[in-house]
Amino acid sequence: MTSLAALIVAPALGLALPMLLPGSAQACGGTFCDAGPTSMPVDQTGENILFKIGADFVEAHIQIQIDPSTPADAFAWVIPVLSVPEFSVGSQILFDNMLNGSVPSYGRTFTSDMCAPPPDNNNADEGALSTGGDDFGGETGGDAGDGDPGGPDVVFKGSVGAFEIAVLEGGTVEGVMQWLGDNGYQQDPNAEPILASYLEDDFKFVALKLGVEAGVEDVHPIVIRYSGTEPCVPIRLTAIAAADDMDIRTFFLGDARVVPVNYRHVLINSLKIDWFSDGGNYKEVIAMAVDAQEADGNAFVTEYAGDSSVISLNGVYNQNWDPAPYAALVDSPIGAFEQLSADSLLYCEPDFESNCVGLHPLIMPILAEYIPVPNGVSEAEFYADMEFYVDQIDLTVWDAAAFSATLDERIFKPGAHAVDLVQQNPYLTRMYTTISPSEMNVDPIFRSNATLPEVDNVRQATQRTLCDGGRLVTLPDGREVYFPVDEPFVWPSFQDEMPWDEDIDQDGMAADAPLINLVDNTEKINELLSAYNKERGYGDIPTGCGCSLAPAGPAGGVAFGLATLGLFGLVRRRRRQS
Repeated sequence: MTSLAALIVAPALGLALPMLLPGSAQACGGTFCDAGPTSMPVDQTGENILFKIGADFVEAHIQIQIDPSTPADAFAWVIPVLSVPEFSVGSQILFDNMLNGSVPSYGRTFTSDMCAPPPDNNNADEGALSTGGDDFGGETGGDAGDGDPGGPDVVFKGSVGAFEIAVLEGGTVEGVMQWLGDNGYQQDPNAEPILASYLEDDFKFVALKLGVEAGVEDVHPIVIRYSGTEPCVPIRLTAIAAADDMDIRTFFLGDARVVPVNYRHVLINSLKIDWFSDGGNYKEVIAMAVDAQEADGNAFVTEYAGDSSVISLNGVYNQNWDPAPYAALVDSPIGAFEQLSADSLLYCEPDFESNCVGLHPLIMPILAEYIPVPNGVSEAEFYADMEFYVDQIDLTVWDAAAFSATLDERIFKPGAHAVDLVQQNPYLTRMYTTISPSEMNVDPIFRSNATLPEVDNVRQATQRTLCDGGRLVTLPDGREVYFPVDEPFVWPSFQDEMPWDEDIDQDGMAADAPLINLVDNTEKINELLSAYNKERGYGDIPTGCGCSLAPAGPAGGVAFGLATLGLFGLVRRRRRQS
């Protein structure tokens, strides 16, 4: 049986993720105006998990972020696994850059027909633009279950970064619950039957919590590497405390696109997206599509599939990082600030008026542990000129060897490994779903499928002002939506029978097999759209020359404004590939 990794959300904790800022709106006038694609915000209650699928192993990077109001001693995870994994620290900046580089974005290119005479209200509504190398720690071996015949064996115990980790094997569900309680893990009686089901399938449990001296500011991603070839996200335990429509995003680095094996794959109906708010209803569309009949709440949507170079490596790693200069500061931390500044890890304003800024999310917590700021002195004053405050430095907590080792374990090595991971794996897949507790009864499994095409995360529509004052919006899939001049210029909800999903597919149950189509709503969507347009007189409108410019996409890229095609045969052929 293939060993599957198990990743689970910490029950009852709000996991805060970085909010992506929407792109700024561009002022426009005249015939052409382009509103660049606006990125979807990353929901602050979601989970992000990155998998690397190797020839005989899976490496799972878990983004762990805790609501700052959560007490550090209340944080704990229990993760079911089939084999004892190796553990290391992950890179938060890798997650930040991956989220930013692959997030779906929606926008419009604006064009106007060349008419004689030009309509007076040619740009009447344009003011409505939206603003828009692994180092693993711990020790194997184990302790018998503390003399309790029903207690689990501790087959691994160690610390990795800010976390204390133990791997439990065997025992009864009562014994596992007792061990968790005795070792400071919060318990929930509702977990017992789910833990029992994992025990019946010979799962072990990774028990993970923050160390005694660690606070929530020390939290970082954790990497779990184990034998196997199919990543799995065991979400059954999550149902205990999850909210409805909880967000889950899975990322995969490898050589080809990845799809779910035992969950369905959904292609959303692009007409349901509110293009006038740059996809402001995106989550609602996903939630409704994955809850459609045949998807049944157990489905994923592919948000991006393509070149992994969309992940910026800026700030992830600096090849000049070296723990040796820090280890050499044996007698005093004087010089540490200058070295951190040279390594682009810390910056303080020279005028002492503003706080020091950590250029890596873990720098300030590490400094607070080893070089605490004296009472009555600001961070900027102290770190910018520690020599001036030499008499106030607390040398009882300064440990050059421990400081350099902490930098190496939590920043330097994770950064180097993250860069290698991206550079050695040319393909990134990003999938997303929303799921409610009642639907968390099957753990999704994934695998590569090299036969599937790429999926762009930049979605650009064309909005064309016609000679009669009406507007025609052409979506990236070629569908056209007509807005007569005498109707409110808002994105339509369409008919009640308009599906939220266009396609629902199932894994082909063999390596690189074509997906099996379960639902195909393309013809129905086209018929309903045609009826909608005809009701508004589309087909008898005066047209002129519709032209557009190629707008600037995210990060200086180019998003192509599609011409008004309406060729559903072409659309059909291209869409069916994805």
